Amino acid sequence: MTTGGPRARYREQTRTEIKEIALHQLSEGGIAAVTLTRIAKELELSGPALYRYFANRDALLGSLIGDAYQDLATAIGQAAQASAKYTPRHRLLSLAGSYRDWAVAQPHRYLLIAGTPLPGYSAPPETLTQARAALGPFLPLFAAAQPHPAVLPVAEQMDTWAHQDPAVADWVAQYLDNPHGAGHALAGAVTAWTRIHGVVSLEVQGLYEGMGHQPQTLLEAEMNTLADAFRLD
Repeated sequence: MTTGGPRARYREQTRTEIKEIALHQLSEGGIAAVTLTRIAKELELSGPALYRYFANRDALLGSLIGDAYQDLATAIGQAAQASAKYTPRHRLLSLAGSYRDWAVAQPHRYLLIAGTPLPGYSAPPETLTQARAALGPFLPLFAAAQPHPAVLPVAEQMDTWAHQDPAVADWVAQYLDNPHGAGHALAGAVTAWTRIHGVVSLEVQGLYEGMGHQPQTLLEAEMNTLADAFRLD
């Protein structure tokens, strides 16, 4: 809910309208179609007036990216709560399915955060925190796992990462009661994200068309294979 006086409310309303138009442009033609000039014209604002709300196009894109990560994190968090009483394998399938559902429902927003990087664009620092919030619910699924020996080198590297980077350690601590499981948790979560992203990105781009299978079935197979590798119940 917007707080403050009429001026603050008007400013927030205008920012919301700008982002809504930008999302429409994004859905029509991808990132390249998002232009401040067209947005200003649709809102009947001058170019300089629009810059009072977003300093430049990168600032607008950064806000859209942050919103997308926040919505994705909310969807995955809700799936985590709904499946909390089930086995780690079942929960992994639920979280992966939630990720896919969100992406398929709004592919333009998914490709904004997971598609080809825009040349010259640098995401704001908080984007990393937002992205980790979407991945965080996967961490507890793997903390007590007993991974296959082939996975151990990744787990060892991830454990070193958590010990050397305080920001990573803090992130993991938000989701794990026992920090000693950080290596396994990070290895599992990152591998899950890698596999989910691979399947979902190909689906969203339409590259499975005519291949004779359902992407959801393929995603479930990938998650079950991952669960086997980590010996999840």
